Amino acid sequence: MDASVLVKTIVWWGFGLGIVFGFIANKTNFCTMGAVSDVVNMGHWGRMRAWLLAIAVAIVGTNMLAYFGYLDLSKTLYTGVSFPWLAYIVGGLCFGVGMTLASGCANKTLVRIGGGNLRSVVVLIFLGFAAMATLKGILGAFRVNVLQAPAVTARLEHSQTLPAFLSGIGGLSPNTLQLAIACFTGLAILIFVFKDKGFRKSLDNNLAGLIAGLLVIGGWYVTGHLGFGENPDTLEMTYLGTNSHLAESMSFVAPTAYTLEYWAYWTDASNIITFGVATVFGVAIGSFLYAIVSKSFRWEAFSSVQDMFYHIIGGILMGFGGVTAMGCTIGQGITGVSTLSLGSFLALASIVAGSAITMKIQYSFMMQEA
Repeated sequence: MDASVLVKTIVWWGFGLGIVFGFIANKTNFCTMGAVSDVVNMGHWGRMRAWLLAIAVAIVGTNMLAYFGYLDLSKTLYTGVSFPWLAYIVGGLCFGVGMTLASGCANKTLVRIGGGNLRSVVVLIFLGFAAMATLKGILGAFRVNVLQAPAVTARLEHSQTLPAFLSGIGGLSPNTLQLAIACFTGLAILIFVFKDKGFRKSLDNNLAGLIAGLLVIGGWYVTGHLGFGENPDTLEMTYLGTNSHLAESMSFVAPTAYTLEYWAYWTDASNIITFGVATVFGVAIGSFLYAIVSKSFRWEAFSSVQDMFYHIIGGILMGFGGVTAMGCTIGQGITGVSTLSLGSFLALASIVAGSAITMKIQYSFMMQEA
């Protein structure tokens, strides 16, 4: 297939997957920040189990793709030999704090925009600008020179995935061991998820987790298998239609930055829509379609100047944190974790910790004011 045609195919697939993601996320109220809030503030694990279901499905499906040769996990952002542990921790904490202040993660921001939330439009703009500055601008210098400096970056002899650290166990081949660990991890999560009777009866939570996990698998297949082709300029085999020129799946911080960049440099012929940019558009449109069908679309604005201030700070922290940690609650929390990358697990734990701590502080202030 011609490279330009292949890129368009990858982009349209990304757009379609994004539409489904946005539609389902709006219908089921799939929200990572909401899941953390439910656990921290009410001890309710329903939405958290939905998120864990998505993780389990993505882990098993992604590693099955790798086992059968449809995806090379070594050609992803998450599995390299460089382990910038400080960036994972600081970026994750910043993102967790930011998504709490902004009332939702990057994915939830897009979903809310589709539902008519004007606060989320402001969050998205500041998130995207901060992400751009962290990727290529002034914040990027701090990220590279401080948080990813050689002194705080471990150089591993092998991939940073869990199976790579456990290689040699049982005499299994690397591919077989990878799949075995993935299946064991996925099964353990599924047992925890479905042992709750209330969750088993919740159609929305089951649907959210299952579809989110399958969409991440779909993204890996599209970019990692369908998108693997010959670069017409270098004549080398590469991954077409992605910003990183690696296999990608669902993630929403860096793609938001690339979306703003695409709008800003619209007339630049070298600036094209990629899989990630297409998913950003798709999620917002999918959410909008559900809002129209369900008649739930309504305009929402800031309730006060303080409310606006918190959302702006939250958007900035998410943009900086998401790029620094190499992903958001979806990009690291599901997509990255599906590769069994230790960096993804560390970033995910930092995101949850940052969000939970912020919620506790907010609750403490509320009690003092009451």
